[in-house]
Amino acid sequence: MPKKKHGRGHQPQRRRPIARPTRAADGLEDQQLIQTLRLALRSGEPLEFLAVVSGFLEVIDPRSRDPFARSEGRPGLDDLVESFIGTPYAETTAALTAIRALMTDELVAARIGREMETRRHPLPAWLDVLGQARLDPDVWFMTHVLGDGDDYLLGVTLPSGESLSALVYVDHNMGTVVKDAFVVPEPVEDLAIKMGTLIDEPDQSLTRTDPATARAVIEAAIDFGSALYPPLTSDSWPMCRPVVEWMLRMLPTGGVAPDRRDLSEQERAAIADAFFVSSYGAALDRVDERDLLESVLWFSTGYATGDPWRWSPVTVEMLLADWFPRKVIAEPSHLAKLPDLLRAYIRYCHDRNAIRADLTEETLAAVDRYEPAYLDLIHSDRQKSIAGLAEALLESERLKGLSDSEWTLEHLARDVGGVDALMSLDESALPDEEFDWSGIPEDIRPAVEAILEQCDGCADALFDVEHRTAMRRFLGRAARTDPKVFARKGSPARGAAAVAWVITTGNQTVGVWSAEMTARDLLAHFGVTGSVSDRAGTLMRAAGVPTGHATSSIELGDPGLLVSARRRSLMQSRDKALA
Repeated sequence: MPKKKHGRGHQPQRRRPIARPTRAADGLEDQQLIQTLRLALRSGEPLEFLAVVSGFLEVIDPRSRDPFARSEGRPGLDDLVESFIGTPYAETTAALTAIRALMTDELVAARIGREMETRRHPLPAWLDVLGQARLDPDVWFMTHVLGDGDDYLLGVTLPSGESLSALVYVDHNMGTVVKDAFVVPEPVEDLAIKMGTLIDEPDQSLTRTDPATARAVIEAAIDFGSALYPPLTSDSWPMCRPVVEWMLRMLPTGGVAPDRRDLSEQERAAIADAFFVSSYGAALDRVDERDLLESVLWFSTGYATGDPWRWSPVTVEMLLADWFPRKVIAEPSHLAKLPDLLRAYIRYCHDRNAIRADLTEETLAAVDRYEPAYLDLIHSDRQKSIAGLAEALLESERLKGLSDSEWTLEHLARDVGGVDALMSLDESALPDEEFDWSGIPEDIRPAVEAILEQCDGCADALFDVEHRTAMRRFLGRAARTDPKVFARKGSPARGAAAVAWVITTGNQTVGVWSAEMTARDLLAHFGVTGSVSDRAGTLMRAAGVPTGHATSSIELGDPGLLVSARRRSLMQSRDKALA
């Protein structure tokens, strides 16, 4: 398990954690694999054998596959089961028995059941009744006031008397995901006692919690974490995921995981106003600091714990060392004001939450620690940084076996929505097109019209008809797909600036690719300072445009939003790669 951070306690010494087995793809008849199963089975401890089987199941789990890798016909659960069926040893009989208990696929369970009727290998007493394991009544919950993450402890008892307990760590800084977990062969009450005796801070607590809620939270965190790439891994996670999920299925249903909702512009504005009228923020109530706090609130509610008032050394590191330099595009002189603002806001939040002074000083010390690196990043050549990132990505694809040309084509295809769209690109100009009001609810039309008017004015003053059409299409798509975005009260100027920023950045008309206009120049046309990344992200999600990238490089994913100059550039890059 990673080094302790706020939100998890000291860990007890692990006993026999789930270990990574030989991959199924290496051949199930291989004697080393059979020997692995045999040794685990002869150990006499259920966890030894379940560790190996859990590892096999995790390796063939579709959630463990690289989403960017080519299809290689990798084996699935059916292939694994058929391979064990085709190898009629005592070890594979035991493995099939464990698989039937751990998995939920009824067809696979029936197939294994029919095979078991033909086999006579003796099984350990615990394995023969694995499906009758019962849940221990108490689920334990350990947390910390700074809210980086929580530990959940749950256990089961086998009919033969052996106990298994799982500790699952749910990290909130990464969007509430399972970051680590392990299983030990002891009762959950014993594990809870060990955890409790190791708590050495008054800000941590270990209590019993509602089992149904614990199940809902952990299952949601597993699902969200499985969508991350690269995946979160440790010595035992996700190799123990099949065993943990088997244990979770014994918990009662009906629980509800806390909803992680996006705050509206009005709610974030109210938070900012409360800070700037306080003794902590009054001296900083200036335009730049308000713009910076808007981005800080975007980070804390959309990317970190979801709570704008929770700050720890971990969240400070995430903000200064990674998120802000990567996500917020503005002049260095503007961005350099962030550390002092953050110090004041942390003091305000900790006072509001009655956090101990020692923890406040520890969190402020993190600002001091990461400020120099942050200042270096914001003063570095942003274009060179982006080029360096592209080169790093290219190198990672080379390691996967992709040539430079193949990587280029895949990258270009993402920009236009797929390989077929890339191959059929043309460089004809976007037409002079009226705004399409079809499908847009009447109640949001005034808000959309106010944004549209300013977008048209921007295109006419700074760009051309093609950019105007692209802005109109993007705005219309967002309004039709997610009308509630426009039902909220918000500044039409900021909304229009966000639309223009998305389209011009996606077309590489503005920003680091342009010698003529910076993002700051664009926003100045609307009378907007700071960053509109927050509003832009909301509109992009509404319009179905991918948002999981640095905001200096937007992939619009639709040729209909690309002006002819941008499509011509993509075609030239495509043809060069094909050649």
